[in-house]
Amino acid sequence: MFQNLNYKMDLKLNKNEKLCSRTAVNSLFDEGKSLMAFPLRAAYRVRPRGEQPLQFLISIPKKRIRKAVDRVTLRRRTREAYRLNRHELLTPVLERLDCGVDIAFVYLDNTPAPYSVVNEKMISLLTRIAQEAIGQQSPVEGQARQP
Repeated sequence: MFQNLNYKMDLKLNKNEKLCSRTAVNSLFDEGKSLMAFPLRAAYRVRPRGEQPLQFLISIPKKRIRKAVDRVTLRRRTREAYRLNRHELLTPVLERLDCGVDIAFVYLDNTPAPYSVVNEKMISLLTRIAQEAIGQQSPVEGQARQP
């Protein structure tokens, strides 16, 4: 009945998973790539694995969503969708490739979206980021084995 008790522990979001460093955020937006699944846009950068394999930030622009209550609600919905899906879709790929990813999620719509939409788009974005990470790492591994 309670065989997988550690599974719930893995779903926690720790403070060290937040992307706070100004230099890391600047390099993410300068050097990173971008994917879009409306109403979310994800800017991401694959990097060598550091202390944390995944770091993220969420931005809900005040210019688009005027009410603070709506911004907080969207931030919570986005964070929850990320928290529940990252271990299934992104973490196994990053562990296998031994790399890390910085991700910034930016909300693009002018009206708040329901959780079901945010979750669906988050799954789409995380799947595509995992595929891009595999695509970026594969050619490098192939070149290293040839000589």
